[in-house]
Amino acid sequence: MQLLIVTGMSGSGKSCAMDVMEDIGYYCIDNIPPSLISRFVDLCRHSESPLGKIAVAVDIRSGDMFTQIFQAWKELKNDEDIEVKILFLEASDEVLIKRYKETRRKHPLDERFNGNLHQAIRYEWEQLSQLREVADYYMDTSYLSASQLKEQIKELFLERRSDSLSIKVMSFGFKYGVSTESDLVFDVRCLPNPYYLEELRWHTGCDQCVRDYVMGFEQSQKLFEKLKDLIDFLIPLYIHEGKSQLVIAFGCTGGKHRSVTFAELIAKHLSENEYRVQKYHRDITKDKRF
Repeated sequence: MQLLIVTGMSGSGKSCAMDVMEDIGYYCIDNIPPSLISRFVDLCRHSESPLGKIAVAVDIRSGDMFTQIFQAWKELKNDEDIEVKILFLEASDEVLIKRYKETRRKHPLDERFNGNLHQAIRYEWEQLSQLREVADYYMDTSYLSASQLKEQIKELFLERRSDSLSIKVMSFGFKYGVSTESDLVFDVRCLPNPYYLEELRWHTGCDQCVRDYVMGFEQSQKLFEKLKDLIDFLIPLYIHEGKSQLVIAFGCTGGKHRSVTFAELIAKHLSENEYRVQKYHRDITKDKRF
């Protein structure tokens, strides 16, 4: 099991970091009391479906309980079944003060120091200094934009850049409504329809007989190659822009034959290129004959 403790100064970008960790497959919990981390790890380890990657955010919001974080970290480090790492984020005092003024949010220690932001930041530094010294990863976010911070975190924790993007390839039928969740929608109603062949009508694009029929035409093959080239071109651009999910939809009249065929073939192509792919055929069971 991999456990990442995300900590650091308030306003340094921990929430942004946790969003990225969740996008790349970590189970994330924000603002967990330090004393509960070990119990939560045990719960995850002994569940029916054990979690392999966990990220927890721990910071001064825990109040007096935050002082327990160092002891909790030492106990977890002694567990040979857990790989524990600390990601520490910070920024200069001037940048932190500017961020709080721009967002108009209160510092977690605002009431304790009667709104004196300088004193609150100084006290927080003192509380975090011990944890900073043992951190495995350190980032100064003073001059990083949110997108730059996300990129740096992905570079640290992703084995492959493509893992940052989850791709859902789906089919649908226009007669039941256009897919509204999709980023890219392709209409394949221009291709010959297997529905008009009695022997294929009650099959779907998941069946080889339908797939062979649909792809047996030159225009189908050319369209597939052009769409494949376009999608291959677009995906790295989406990854570079920090997009975490991409939905690609293919639509035909009823959502059972042509759209399913293209969704299946594109999903297979993307999987072969080691992207994280899900398949979903929205309307494949509608009007099904039993």
